[in-house]
Amino acid sequence: MRGSDRPLCEAYDVALLDLDGVVYIGRRPVRAAAESLAKARAAGQRLAFVTNNASRTPSAVAALLTEVGVPADAADVVTSAQAAARLLAERLPPGSDVLVVGGMGLRHALYAAGLRPVSTAAGRPAAVVQGYEPTLGYGLLAEGARAVAMGALFVGSNGDLTIPGGDGPPHPGNGSLLRVISSATGVEPIVTGKPERPLHQESVRRTGAKRPLVVGDRLDTDIEGAVNGGADSLLVLTGVTDPLGLLTAPPNRRPTYVAADLRGLLVPHPEVVRADGGYRCGGWTARRDDGGAVAVTGSGDPYDGLRALASAAWEPGAEPSRDALADALAALPL
Repeated sequence: MRGSDRPLCEAYDVALLDLDGVVYIGRRPVRAAAESLAKARAAGQRLAFVTNNASRTPSAVAALLTEVGVPADAADVVTSAQAAARLLAERLPPGSDVLVVGGMGLRHALYAAGLRPVSTAAGRPAAVVQGYEPTLGYGLLAEGARAVAMGALFVGSNGDLTIPGGDGPPHPGNGSLLRVISSATGVEPIVTGKPERPLHQESVRRTGAKRPLVVGDRLDTDIEGAVNGGADSLLVLTGVTDPLGLLTAPPNRRPTYVAADLRGLLVPHPEVVRADGGYRCGGWTARRDDGGAVAVTGSGDPYDGLRALASAAWEPGAEPSRDALADALAALPL
C-alpha cells in the first residue's frame, strides 16, 4: 500500500464511486457516506457514481442517491448499461436492432447510443445485450439464446455472480444469469462492467478525470477494475470485503489504500515503511518470518496496523495461511 500526505479528496480530481456497499445498501445509507461525500465535494473533488447494475436508469440512480442524502443528477452516474451501449454502437451500424435481455436501464442506454432495442429474435437482431433485472423471466432468456445461436453478438453488462442481499445472504447477480444463455449456446459474452475496462474507460471519458480514484467495497470488481484501468483505488470495508479478504487478496486485487468507510477520502494515509525487520505504519509494526508466520504489534489507529499487516502478508515468499492471518488480525481492535 502507498501513503498520501494529502487527504485523498485533494490528491485525486475525481472519485469513481461504487454504490452498493459503499454509498448505500439496498435503500439504506451506509454509515458516514453522505457527510463524507459532501465534505469531499467541498474540498474540490468531483464525484462520479459508477455502477455495474444495469437495471436502473441514471436518473433513477440519481434519485436514490438523493434519497439517501447524497445529492446527484443523472450526469453524475455512469452505468454498465452505458458502457455496453457504447461498445455496441462502436461495433454496429446506427439504428441496428439489439435484443435486450434486461430492463429499462439498458433500453434507455441503447436509445441514447442510436441503437434500437427489441424483445424478440424474430427479426434476427445484430446483438443481444443482457443486464441484471430482478423480474427477468424465462421467455426473454430463451429469445436471447435463440438470437445468439443464430449469430448475434453477445454482450453482458457485467459479470457479478452475486449482488448484496441486504441483511441476508447475497442474491444471484447478472454473472449467474449470463450462464443461462452461455450454457445454452456455448458462446461467451463480451462483458463491459467492472472489472473489465469498458466501464472504467466510460467513466473517465464522461468525467474528464486526470487522476481518478476508484472507490469500492469489492476486490473482484472495483479493485481489480482499478488495476485493469491503471488507476489508484480505495477499499472501504462497509460492504463485501472484510479485513481477512484484504490480506489474502491476489496481486491483481490489491488496493492502493484502505479505510473503514468513506471518511477515508478526507484524511491523509500514512506511508508503510520497511523498518525493524518488518513493516511499520503509524504506531504499528507487522513482521513475517520465513515460515509464513505473521504478527502485528503496537498501538494507535488500528487501520494503520491493517496497512502494515497487509504489506507483510503480501511480501513475496511463503504465503501466510488464512488461520495465521486471522490470528494476527485478532491483535487489531478494528
